Amino acid sequence: ATNMPTLFLAEDDTLMVRMYARAFKTSGFDLKVSFDGEDAIKTLKAMDPKPVAVILDIMMPKKSGFEVLKEMKEDTNLKSIPVIILTNLAGTQDEDTGMNLGADLYLVKSRYSPSETVIKVEEMIKNKK
Repeated sequence: ATNMPTLFLAEDDTLMVRMYARAFKTSGFDLKVSFDGEDAIKTLKAMDPKPVAVILDIMMPKKSGFEVLKEMKEDTNLKSIPVIILTNLAGTQDEDTGMNLGADLYLVKSRYSPSETVIKVEEMIKNKK
């Protein structure tokens, strides 16, 4: 019940989640987290209001970030939410896959600190409006 914009993060690495949660909260975001892809899509469908953006890790248990993204794009209530893929996979092929599935941003974890990631996400949300 805050007026802070909510971000949704799907990431199975608890250490990463803590790092990003701290960075996003510091920047005034509320963060909702799922630790696997299956839970992510369930939570997203149930969320009201919907998050301002969704950040997906690719390598997750049960469903990959790509699968979650695909399901989001097939859902009328979720398909307009901007999606950021945040991953360790630095290959251009993975980036192409993500962008073709409709991701708005593809970030490789090793290239950005959590606070830099927050800035990227904020820029993307602003540009979407």
